[in-house]
Amino acid sequence: MSGGITDAAIAALRARIGVPEPHPQPPHYRRPGLDAFRNVAVAYGDDNPLWSDEEHAATTRWGSPIAPPPLVGGDTLIGEDEVTEVAPAQRELMKGDPLRGVHAFYSASAREWWAPLYPDRRVWRRNALVGVLDKRSDFAGRAVHEWTAQVFRDDAGTLLSGQYRLMIRTEREKARVRKRDDAVVIERYTDEQIAQIDAQYGRERPRGAEPRFWEDVAEGDRVGPMVKGPLTITDMVCWHSGMGMGLYGVRPLRLGYENRKRIPRFFHRDDLNVPDVMQRVHWDPEFAKRAGNPTTFDYGRMRETWLVHLCTDWMGDDAWLWKLDCEFRKFNYVGDTQWLDGTVTRKHLIDDRPAVDLELRAVNQRGETTTPGHATVLLPSRAHGQVVLPDPPGGATDLQQALDAIVAGFEGDPR
Repeated sequence: MSGGITDAAIAALRARIGVPEPHPQPPHYRRPGLDAFRNVAVAYGDDNPLWSDEEHAATTRWGSPIAPPPLVGGDTLIGEDEVTEVAPAQRELMKGDPLRGVHAFYSASAREWWAPLYPDRRVWRRNALVGVLDKRSDFAGRAVHEWTAQVFRDDAGTLLSGQYRLMIRTEREKARVRKRDDAVVIERYTDEQIAQIDAQYGRERPRGAEPRFWEDVAEGDRVGPMVKGPLTITDMVCWHSGMGMGLYGVRPLRLGYENRKRIPRFFHRDDLNVPDVMQRVHWDPEFAKRAGNPTTFDYGRMRETWLVHLCTDWMGDDAWLWKLDCEFRKFNYVGDTQWLDGTVTRKHLIDDRPAVDLELRAVNQRGETTTPGHATVLLPSRAHGQVVLPDPPGGATDLQQALDAIVAGFEGDPR
């Protein structure tokens, strides 16, 4: 079915804004502890002992290991549903997709963290559509920016974080003219290039216990660099071992058969006539080519976690990563290397909290910026003392209040 973007479809989608609904998958970690903290950090290449070394973490202002930021949210990583089914009065409203047949692609992500997650806590979540923005696309005419939000709290009621996902909806026929990366060639690395990458890995380490005081930071300071790559299938395997299998609930063997009955259109036949998940585009070049890509590629979320890693290595254990957003502008193919760095663009006080704003980016070995982003970091200060954690949106004290405040923010924000 070929769909179109109409005023009526947009109105029907907007009617769903703020309506809480269950998440499609249960959490990968129901009560995440030190093993979960470590496995998630390892999945994106982070060796900071703050996440799982009790002896080290006891000396920090947190007094204990805390979860690495990518775990506190992360799509299907954590969060049992507060709302387990759509309210009866809203079930008809929430049926189907008003933009069915309209192409969707995951374009950008924004996240914020309000409090640390400590080990062995249960986590709860609420999920809702929070923004529907009618846009014009350079390559596909009319487009819709569809923002969804998930907000999280622990079992003591502490609001932990929010994450916001941008899906851009475009009409398929117009979107087909978008230029593909068919001409991309992953050049063979020389020994010297591999040695350069290895040398950069050898220079990297988390700042750790050494505070980065706000007074010592200046606008224009560089953050990083950091390297990630060359991307391998092994990296993808390690990613899944910590992060789980994502929104489609990919499972093996008999559990895979049950999943195929649930979502048969997600499965395609390989050259042996064996049905397998479309997620195979990330590790099978032939599947990737069928989807219109020259070879296998990463997940956008991987590069988001890499930018998180860049920030947390730079800021030190006693600082706080408050906000981070990024766009997924280009594919990161197996064999590509991403060079990450950033710049301090603003040093200021936010409600008397010493803060710095960062401009971030990931650039591949061809010199293309694949993932631009921004972050706000709260730093300890000699004059103002240790970091004071940020307030949830609108001063919310529960997840529904947080969602309502986020919806209000999108209504007033022309992003």
